[in-house]
Parts: sequence; C-alpha cells; structure tokens
Amino acid sequence: MLDSATYTPRLKALYRETIRPAMKEEFGYKNDMQIPRLDKIVLNIGCGAEAVRDSKKAKSAQDDLTAIAGQKALVTKAKKSIAGFRVREGMPLGAKVTLRGNRMYEFLDRLVTVAMPRIRDFRGVPGKSFDGRGNYAMGLKEHIVFPEIEFDKVDEVWGIDIIIGTTAKTDAEAKALLKAFNMPFNS
Repeated sequence: MLDSATYTPRLKALYRETIRPAMKEEFGYKNDMQIPRLDKIVLNIGCGAEAVRDSKKAKSAQDDLTAIAGQKALVTKAKKSIAGFRVREGMPLGAKVTLRGNRMYEFLDRLVTVAMPRIRDFRGVPGKSFDGRGNYAMGLKEHIVFPEIEFDKVDEVWGIDIIIGTTAKTDAEAKALLKAFNMPFNS
C-alpha cells in the first residue's frame, strides 16, 4: 500500500498546478477558496428485482463495488415495504460507496483513462446531466468495464450510477472543472 502522507494522486497534482490557476483566470475568482473543486464521488449499484429473488445478489454487488472503489461499500436497504414489488422494509437492495480525498481522485483517473475507453460504442458522456448546483450524474450499463472486476468470475452484470459532487455554484463552472479533468463530454 502506498504511504498516503507522501503520495499525491496524478489528478490531484494536476488540479493544484494547472486547473486551479486556469479556472481562476477563466472565471475571475478573487479568492482561491472560490475556485470549484471536487468534493466527493458517490457510486451506487441497485440490484432491483434480482435482490428480491435472491438476497445474495446485494452481497455480490457490494463485493464488486468494493473492488472497484478500493473502499468498503455499504449494502443499501429498503426504507419502506412495497407489496407490489415484493419488497419488505430492511431488505438489501444494492450497494453504495462515497469516495473523498485521494481515493476520489484515483477513481476519477481510472474512470476517465481506463474504464470509459473500454465501453463499447462509446461516444462521450452527456454534457447536460448537471443538477443546477454543480453536481454531475452519469450511469454505466456494465460494471465490468473496470479492470478490477474479473470477467470470468462475474455472476451478474450490474449498472453503476456515478455522481460527482463539486463545490461549483453553477453548471458551467462544474462542466469547465470536469473538462479540465479530461471528462469526455459529447456536447
């Protein structure tokens, strides 16, 4: 394991040395604390109907998400019982993990440089998936695009929701920040 006291992820160093001064110049910030930065990345796998039929599916999703994130994922449980879906309160339905700090930068680096080029027929991510407050949400149809997942040992292919939280006040600032991190927007 790398010593976290001396190790700085590649994208974190890029942010400090290149992106921050460029953002300050482009948007005319008066104070360094106004410059948008990455806050967190949340990964989520929802198992849905598969988890209702087989409770081990949520555990499988948790294990896969833990391998992808490099941090232990939490099993998400149903908040309410819904008879039509055969869901009871407290039933495991998926997994989620929140990344911050160095792990967040490492994950974003792997997402942009390794996982996205492995997606079939990839033409970029939508540039309109911002929430109005500077956060970006996207989804992947297959979690097997990450190199940490061994394709032969996968029992189920899951979709992953990826939410990138920033401190940007507007969508334009957040998009400029993510573009600087080489996020391949298609529009």
